[in-house]
Amino acid sequence: MHRQTYFRGMQEGIPVALGYFVVSMTIGIAARGAHLTPAQATVMSLTNLTSAGQFASFAVIAAGAPYLEMLVSQAVINLRYCLMSCALSQKVDPKMPFYHRLIMAFGITDEIFGLSISQKGKLDPWYTYGCMSVAIPGWTLGTLLGILSTGILPASLLNAMNMALYGMFIAIFMPAARENKILLPIIFLSMAASAVFHLLPVFDFISSGMKIIILTLAISLAAAVLFPVAEEAGDTEPDGGQGPEERGKGRS
Repeated sequence: MHRQTYFRGMQEGIPVALGYFVVSMTIGIAARGAHLTPAQATVMSLTNLTSAGQFASFAVIAAGAPYLEMLVSQAVINLRYCLMSCALSQKVDPKMPFYHRLIMAFGITDEIFGLSISQKGKLDPWYTYGCMSVAIPGWTLGTLLGILSTGILPASLLNAMNMALYGMFIAIFMPAARENKILLPIIFLSMAASAVFHLLPVFDFISSGMKIIILTLAISLAAAVLFPVAEEAGDTEPDGGQGPEERGKGRS
């Protein structure tokens, strides 16, 4: 069963890997601007799976800032992954070994989280491993190609690559939004609130990472209070309005 689940994760992770490959080329190009070598940029992408964190680190490196500033900036920008980990912890078997949790935590990105949290029933860690096994190489190889091709690609193409990641993220959540009518207005509300935070100068003192954390906590709390999900006896996870028969069909 684990083998089938793993290969299913690989298959469903291929679109993420392709998107990562294209988008991470801009990471490589930005790394060259921070005077990183191809080896340094590649190792960074292999061990630090966060586009926002990597872009922020290039500015800190280029400025020659102290390690403390790097530590604080990365902690603030990447705190959203802690929230994603908390959400995934409710999807896994409570008896799952701790080492599985550590490996899954390393591979959590916005898109892998989206695929994992959308699985029906309890989340098998081997599904997430399958997603990671294609997504991480895609992100790493794209970075390597990007830094090696610095100065070749036009600016218009680079801007298009930056938009590809957002389109891929939307594509992950829209199928789930069609099944659960509550999710769609919440998604649009999140987009509107994010635009307000970004456009109004009064919020300029808040970092981009902290804005994501504030919006995530506020909107998630409001949704949980206004639209609580009923739990059946013996079932500790949200069922999205499905009965036992329908939920059972989605389990591998």
